[in-house]
Amino acid sequence: MCRQSASVCLIKSPSRQHRALAGLPQRLATLADPRHRRGKRHPFVSVLLIACSAVLAGARSFAAIGQWARNAPQDTLARLGARTTTVFSTRIAPSTATIRRVLNAVCPGGLADLLGADPAGADTLAVDGKSARGSRTPASPAAHLLAAMTGTGQTVSQLRVPDKTNEITCFAALLQPYDLAGVTVTADALHTQREHARFLVEDKKAHYLLLIKANQPGLFRQLRSLPWTQATARRYDRETGHGRKETRTTRALTVTDLGLDFPHAVQAAKILRHRTDLRSGKVTRQTVYALTDLTARQASPQRLGQLARSQWVIENRLHFVRDTTFTEDASKIRTGHGPDNMATLRSFAINQLRAAGHPNIAAGLRKMSYQPFHRPLDLLGLA
Repeated sequence: MCRQSASVCLIKSPSRQHRALAGLPQRLATLADPRHRRGKRHPFVSVLLIACSAVLAGARSFAAIGQWARNAPQDTLARLGARTTTVFSTRIAPSTATIRRVLNAVCPGGLADLLGADPAGADTLAVDGKSARGSRTPASPAAHLLAAMTGTGQTVSQLRVPDKTNEITCFAALLQPYDLAGVTVTADALHTQREHARFLVEDKKAHYLLLIKANQPGLFRQLRSLPWTQATARRYDRETGHGRKETRTTRALTVTDLGLDFPHAVQAAKILRHRTDLRSGKVTRQTVYALTDLTARQASPQRLGQLARSQWVIENRLHFVRDTTFTEDASKIRTGHGPDNMATLRSFAINQLRAAGHPNIAAGLRKMSYQPFHRPLDLLGLA
């Protein structure tokens, strides 16, 4: 069953075996075609491959994907498995309407899983959500997407948060299909939930580092009242960049015998940040608390500070990139699963470019655009 649908959307339920299939066409073939059996003219996998390739070439909308397909030469359409017609075996690209219909209907959970990276063996995994602002309609709010990304910048999967709920309801469903043994999962204060901690440690055999803010007032007061001045485990970090100078002090305390009401909590961290704007000279100060099941032997104050900062990777390397490079917030795709699936295609393009050694995604897209009908296919391994 799809995690976002009441109907069966894969030939079998999403599994590691499906995600581990060697070729992209083979993985996409495990998705069920959402179209009615009458009137199918274009192969389902071919339509999805065209969408993946067009987004890698810089397409940002259904219309742009359709335009890329219309202008694709015969050899490109052959590599993508486009349908043939006439006795001369001429390849015919799907229309924009066909592409839109497929991407609006295809299972978003299955597509995100099959196009994502495997987090098994990763050091860290950051979980955070983002709203696609342009998808808002007078009758419904903007699509809010909860995603997970490894510390190396590879998106694992995403789920759309149902309307009238929040990210908390999707946290376990997002991570359930994956092997997270030994992975340290980080999340912002919204996900500092006791059920999440139990799920990660007891069910997934993973570790966690969760931030605590005023949304957990009792826990926040307990952490603030700990004897931080007596903490001997400390770490000082200084850095300059992005127009500011920052000093961070990380203190750590073992809390197993302090009666802290949080499952599997072993250490607490207090991170004090001083930031100086180099242009204005303005100084800001912020104190952040965190809890983790990692022992002092497993995670020093330096390691705890690194884990807290690793939560930013998903904001800086996924959400920011989709906004600035793909102008996601300006996209007016609103109907069906369109907002979810286009976001998945953008994340997939980012994964592929980053894995190919492009640290700058905008520069990578430009390189793809110089030979838009060959380089994206070569990158995807389409013979």
